[in-house]
Amino acid sequence: MSRTTKAPKLLRGAGNYIDDRFHLAKSGEKQLRKVFPNHWSFMLGEIALYSFIILLVTGVFLTLWFKPSMAEIVYDGSYERMHGVVMSEAYASTLYIDFDVRGGFLVRQIHHWAALIFLGSMLIHMLRVFFTGAFRKPREINWLIGIAIFGLAMLEGLFGYSLPDDLPSGMGVRILQGVMLAFPIVGTYLSMFLFGGEFPGQDIIPRLYVFHVLLIPAILLALIGAHFMILWHQKHTQYPGKGHTEKKVVGVPMLPGFAVKAGGFFFFVFAVTVGLSAFVQINPIHLFGPFTPTSITSGLQPDWYMGFMEGSLRIFPNWFDIDFAGYSIPTGVLVPGLVIPGILFGGMALWPFVEAWISGDRRHHNVADRPRNAPVRTGVGVAGIVFYGLLWLAGSNDIISETFQVSLYGTTWFFRIGVIVGPIIGFMVAKRICLGLQRRDREQLEHGYESGTIQQLPSGEFIEVHKESTDETVHVLQSKTPVSRIDVESHDDNGVEAPASRGMMGRLRTRLADWYTRDNVPFEDVQPHTGHHLHHGAHYDESADADTKQEATSGA
Repeated sequence: MSRTTKAPKLLRGAGNYIDDRFHLAKSGEKQLRKVFPNHWSFMLGEIALYSFIILLVTGVFLTLWFKPSMAEIVYDGSYERMHGVVMSEAYASTLYIDFDVRGGFLVRQIHHWAALIFLGSMLIHMLRVFFTGAFRKPREINWLIGIAIFGLAMLEGLFGYSLPDDLPSGMGVRILQGVMLAFPIVGTYLSMFLFGGEFPGQDIIPRLYVFHVLLIPAILLALIGAHFMILWHQKHTQYPGKGHTEKKVVGVPMLPGFAVKAGGFFFFVFAVTVGLSAFVQINPIHLFGPFTPTSITSGLQPDWYMGFMEGSLRIFPNWFDIDFAGYSIPTGVLVPGLVIPGILFGGMALWPFVEAWISGDRRHHNVADRPRNAPVRTGVGVAGIVFYGLLWLAGSNDIISETFQVSLYGTTWFFRIGVIVGPIIGFMVAKRICLGLQRRDREQLEHGYESGTIQQLPSGEFIEVHKESTDETVHVLQSKTPVSRIDVESHDDNGVEAPASRGMMGRLRTRLADWYTRDNVPFEDVQPHTGHHLHHGAHYDESADADTKQEATSGA
């Protein structure tokens, strides 16, 4: 007879006290048994969350000694190479954290590395969501919240690495001011408001400090909280597999499995961050010196997540600058500083609604797509990655030119052409690869997988035996569902034009729907194989006379 193990008396007393007042026992038990799909890619979002926690903890530590002041002093601290140098209190206090506060330099390194990992894991997480279609109904709102988090995190990072007032950060602030001045009519007012006068002024560091430690973190906390509340309510999407349906989630319960794994993973992320901070130095501001408006340098780039904007500013020509009604509009700064980021972020935000409008797909989706089964979406995603990546590389065109001994103007023209041609090539290649993988999946579903065993038929022909796939593989292959096009068919069964396709927008939608679905390989008429199949579909009889067949190696 088994004995039920009781919780310790102290815990039982605390639990009864809370439940008597808030009645959380039943609902709490249900929530703690919530199932989470078990797949490594879901850890990407957790890396972002854990990095944000590290940022909050280390940020609080750094605020204890950092002085957000532009007041000038003559440095006489522990770093002897800077003795006698005039600098701001912000820069001097950062040097004090690095050289006088025990563990201060390590904590500042952890803070900076955590910021890079935070944005990097978010970006890869968003790519996973995009390529698997996890943004589809009912998760469009959470997708928009994720984009807002990423955009605010970029702004938070920009303000954060500008606070020490060292030479690279001052150059970044100068570029920020240049983009603001490019705004027609209101640009000068925005600049004067932020800087408190002419650049650099005395107010920029205190104002960036308020944004960095108070306003933006508060908004990020609210958005991250909303993101996880919606995720908790709607549950994770799950990848195709045996038993995985739109209404049934297969995975690990919150307690104890998922909680233990998540807790251990937090310490793993923290350990990696500390390891990088201890052995890979980043942003050594003591080597750069304080910012002065007259100082310039080469070979310095912003943090990686701002590299695409740096690249767009470097390669965009000034051929289209406009003078209108007495106002100058420097498109060479305005377009790369505002329009290109707007295209990237606006395109990501609008895509779930554009895809649903084109395809007419209004179904709930809890099972994620395989990227190959949505070739147009995958192609668009690859085109965006190529566009972003080329802009990111263009931000280092001076280093590329010096390293490979090529003309700086040559690299500039290469990237100018590449950002136009590269995404088109990326889309076409990715789409063709997806369609090729679809054809292979159809053949595997119909005939089985290639066994590597070569058989000789009585006729003398050599063929490869295809063996039966596992049930799990069959379920994955059968997860490809046809895209719903009920609302976008141009004509009904009687040849009458459908109302949804009338008018300019209707015809555009019909053409886009045809483009979106035209090349997809159909799986509806395919029946899974029931045994061993030969490459040409003939059944292989294992009991056949051994004298009529010969086994050959794959190299024969």
